Amino acid sequence: MSEEFIGALREIVKEKGISEDLLFTTIEDALVAAYKKNYANTASNAQNVRVTMNRENGDIHVYSRKNVVEEVYDDVTEISLEEAKAISPKYEIEDVVELEVTPRTFGRVAAQLAKQVVIQRIKEAERNIIYNEFIEKEYDIISGTVIRKDKGNVFVDLGRIEAVLGANEQMPGEDYNFNERLKLYIVEVKNTSKGAQVVVSRTHPGLVKRLFELEVPEIYEGIVEIKSISREAGSRTKIAVYSKDETIDPMGACVGPKGIRVQNIVSELKNEKIDIIKWSKLPEEYIANALSPAKVLDVTIDEENKSAKVIVDDNQLSLAIGKEGQNVRLAAKLTGWKIDIKNSSQAQ
Repeated sequence: MSEEFIGALREIVKEKGISEDLLFTTIEDALVAAYKKNYANTASNAQNVRVTMNRENGDIHVYSRKNVVEEVYDDVTEISLEEAKAISPKYEIEDVVELEVTPRTFGRVAAQLAKQVVIQRIKEAERNIIYNEFIEKEYDIISGTVIRKDKGNVFVDLGRIEAVLGANEQMPGEDYNFNERLKLYIVEVKNTSKGAQVVVSRTHPGLVKRLFELEVPEIYEGIVEIKSISREAGSRTKIAVYSKDETIDPMGACVGPKGIRVQNIVSELKNEKIDIIKWSKLPEEYIANALSPAKVLDVTIDEENKSAKVIVDDNQLSLAIGKEGQNVRLAAKLTGWKIDIKNSSQAQ
């Protein structure tokens, strides 16, 4: 080892954000293992070794540790009190004496091993830095660039890491072209043996929620609150909003001047339809709003079964149900109530 080597280690510590103490301790532990493997004469001798590395000049010393005893039964691990006191009068029974046993050729082994340990630690540190960076963004929105497609998966460059947009997380009918910029929702960040793994989605309702938070200042500031979202990605989303300030219309805030706010979100979602409805603590009113754009005549609720019977005009029935039942299905998911719709003729 040399002072230049120690200086280089310190530069790495600064650059990579590695703990200096942890790096030196890891090198020392690795040197203990190297000594046991290459120089220890017996298995018992190998169990009582300590290696120190000078933090300033890189000098390395290996010490054999022996317990001070009255009578020696194992001269590899034990030393008599008489022998110990010959080394230093301070030693007493049950103390530990350290005797230097540094091999002459240990320096070359140590240098090679230290290099390996440093490389490994750098890799681990970089993996941890990337993981810590992305774990803070879990359940948040991030921009990425499409770099390739393979076996139904889309690979997206997030800057420090590559994420996979799985087939189930892709919006139906959406094309993913090379170099296209996308906004993605981070569903999960895993710390694996190969480093951070980021799971992203274009179908998660959280993507819509975060897009509204980015576009609508009143939501970001907490004045307008998103109470619930139901989504069938690529087709339609319903979002229920509520204003804590009576002077602010939550639906108007989400739509924005000339509809610019919601239009930006619709564009990002490749023209997915978005119904913004007003949340209400009254189930009847909330359910009626959720069935928008259909006009509802009456809502009767059954609290015990969490179900509701809804009456609409004859000409509103197909609108209330929606194509293939989508409107009522999303309304039920949004409100958490089972919804049975009848037109006024059927009700009579």
